[in-house]
Amino acid sequence: MGVLLARHSTEPARRMSGPRYPQNMSLDYTPQQVSELIQRGEIQLIDVREPYEHEAGRIAGDRLIALTELAAQAESIDRDRPVVFYCRSGSRSAMATQAFRGAGYDAHNMEGGLLDWAAAGLPLEPDDGHVA
Repeated sequence: MGVLLARHSTEPARRMSGPRYPQNMSLDYTPQQVSELIQRGEIQLIDVREPYEHEAGRIAGDRLIALTELAAQAESIDRDRPVVFYCRSGSRSAMATQAFRGAGYDAHNMEGGLLDWAAAGLPLEPDDGHVA
């Protein structure tokens, strides 16, 4: 089973067969919630930004899979653990969340992306990291 993502944000992501979730069920976590889940080792954290963005600043313990590579790398993501996607503002990661949730993953988006993470005073790597 593959995961397909929309080529542009104006195109809806194609949904694969998988569980149906109520429309009002939030797929988002706040940066503070993501920080707690990381500390407890309960999630896989995937940055869907481009390599230059990741290099500038990132969340410790994440894994970089650019959005354009995500479908090809889907099988490398553990289906048995919740996965949280993040990007700069939460838009690209929302597309990834929708596609992976539709494919049966326990997928979530970090709302507000790395911008909200940094605004909340949460740590970035490297020590002088910034949101690109």
